Amino acid sequence: MVPTAEELRRLSPLAWARYGVQSIAYARPVVVNGQAAVAIHAADGTPIGAAPTVALATAAIVQHGMGAALVH
Repeated sequence: MVPTAEELRRLSPLAWARYGVQSIAYARPVVVNGQAAVAIHAADGTPIGAAPTVALATAAIVQHGMGAALVH
C-alpha cells in the first residue's frame, strides 16, 4: 500500500527514518584504501554493500528489488 501525501506529512522523524528501509537503497561515492568505490546503504543508512562503480552499485540494488538513489 502506497501512503497518501497527507499520511507522509504526518510521519514522525523516526517513521521517516524507517520509511523505505526494505525498498529503497542509496549509493554514494567513497574512497576505500585509496581506491574509489561506491557504498550501498539502506534508506536508514545501514551499510548493505559496495561496488567498484555506480553502474554496478545501481544494478545490485535493482537486482535485489529495491529502488536506487545516488547521493553525492
